[in-house]
Amino acid sequence: MALVYPRKIDLAHTPTPLQYLERASRQWGRGHRLWVKRDDLTGCTLSGNKVRKLEFIAAHAIDNGYDTLITCGGVQSNHCRATALVGAQLGLGVHLLLRGEEPADREGNLLLDQLAGAAINCYSSEYFVKNINTLFSQWQAHYADRGRKAMLVPTGGSDGIGAWGYIAACEELAADFRSAGIEQAHIVTATGSGGTQTGLTLGVALHQLPATVWGINVCDNAQYFLAKVASDTADWRRQYPDAPELDIEPRVLDGYVGQGYAIASEEVFALIAQLGRLEGLVLDPVYTGKAFAGMLAEIAAGRFQGARDIVFIHTGGVFGLFPQRAGFSRTAFTEENS
Repeated sequence: MALVYPRKIDLAHTPTPLQYLERASRQWGRGHRLWVKRDDLTGCTLSGNKVRKLEFIAAHAIDNGYDTLITCGGVQSNHCRATALVGAQLGLGVHLLLRGEEPADREGNLLLDQLAGAAINCYSSEYFVKNINTLFSQWQAHYADRGRKAMLVPTGGSDGIGAWGYIAACEELAADFRSAGIEQAHIVTATGSGGTQTGLTLGVALHQLPATVWGINVCDNAQYFLAKVASDTADWRRQYPDAPELDIEPRVLDGYVGQGYAIASEEVFALIAQLGRLEGLVLDPVYTGKAFAGMLAEIAAGRFQGARDIVFIHTGGVFGLFPQRAGFSRTAFTEENS
C-alpha cells in the first residue's frame, strides 16, 4: 500500500543534491565513500533541515485555522529563523521564545528573525528551561484574548507532524542511492531536537532503504535522544493512526557534545576550516561541525565496517557560523591546503 502523506506546502528547493566528497574520502574515509546530502541548499535564507518539517507544520496550521506560530529555541536557533521566514512568506504571525540573554548586537539568525518581522522574547537559560511550557501557554492565551489562534510548535519542529519532513526526504535518498550506485549505507545526522533523526529512522523503514541511521547528539546524552525519538514516533503514530506499523531501532553516537550545546572545541573549528578548504563545504560549530567530527572519529574506530558508503546529512546552520567567528584561531586559516 502506498504511503499517504498529509498535505504540505512547497517551501524547500528539493530534491537537494547528494554530493560525493572525493578528497574527504581519500583523507578520512578509510575505504568508505563519503557523501553529503546538501540540505543546506533547501533555500537561501529559508534553508536547512527545518524547512522540510515546516512544509508539513505550516500546512497543518493553515488547514486548522491557526494564524500565528509560537515556537522556541536558542538565541541563534536555525529553527526559529526558518519559522520566522515561513510565517512572513505565508502571512502567518510568528512569536519566538528564545533561550539566552538578548545580545547587544543583532547578527546571524537573530538578525534574520527581526528582518522577517517575528515577535521576540528572550529569557535567561535557567528561566527558560524551568518555565517554557508555562510561557507557551501564557502567550497562546495572550493571542486568544486578542481573537487570534496560535499554534504551538515545539523546539526544532520536532514532533509527529514535523517527522514527515524527513520521511519524505528518504524518498529522495532512495533515488539518490539508485543514481549513485549505493547498495548499502550508513546515514549520519546531527541530532539536537530529535526530529530529523526520527523522520530519517521512520523514512528508512517506510521506504525500505538499505541503510542504518545514526544520530550524533550535540547536546544532552544518548538516552535522552533514544527516548525523544521514541516519543516523536509515538506522537506520529497517534496523529496518523493509518500509518504503517513499524519496528524501529534508533541509534545514537554519544560522546561528541564537548563542553555543551553550541560550544565547539578548537578541533571542531579547525575541522570546519579544513573541510572548507578541502571540499568547499561549510559546516557550523553548533550542529554539523560536531557531527562531522564525530563521524570521522567513528570511521577511525571502525564503527561503519560492512558498508562502503556513508551519507552525512548537512542540516544547514551557516548563519550560526558568524556569531562564533572568534572560535576560528589564526592557525585555522594559515594551514596549507590539503
